[in-house]
Amino acid sequence: MNELIASVERRQLRKLPAFREGDRLRVHFQVVEGTRRRTQVFEGIVLKIQGAGSRRTFTVRKLSFGVGVERTFPLHSPKIECVEVMARGEVRRAKLYYLRGRIGRRARVTERRDLTPEELSVMGEMPSAEVEARAAAAAAEKEAAEAPQEPADMPEQAADNGEASATAEETPEADQPGEQQEEEEPAAGDAK
Repeated sequence: MNELIASVERRQLRKLPAFREGDRLRVHFQVVEGTRRRTQVFEGIVLKIQGAGSRRTFTVRKLSFGVGVERTFPLHSPKIECVEVMARGEVRRAKLYYLRGRIGRRARVTERRDLTPEELSVMGEMPSAEVEARAAAAAAEKEAAEAPQEPADMPEQAADNGEASATAEETPEADQPGEQQEEEEPAAGDAK
């Protein structure tokens, strides 16, 4: 019987981003008002996470017009449309009840700065494709650093490729803005 209950619970589990206590979340959930359904957003700091399996819940606290508001959400509820991780908090406790007695700047949680690319992709700052591209680029850079480097080309060969003529063309363009400034100065003197 226990395996039957466990299998039913496993089917109800949802894929949500990983977050911890102290993280700032934006929770999109459905609210039913009469016959209408609308999505409401609740953004705040995670105070606690408790439970296991499909009964797992998390509590989010925010300040609304100077009044602390806490809301507990079932993690795997179908009423939750999505959970966005806005910032990662640096805390050393599992329950942040001490934030209840604090107001204003004292109620802030310091933000973690040492985030991995995977955590950044969860936060939405970096798409997962970009994470994979950066990981591949880092691997290629590591291989290039390990490979022996070849000596640089001679300067005469660079002149044959036409690189010297490109630098000669850029020098007159640098002189033109100076000439324009000289023309503008008498116009400013006339205005006096």
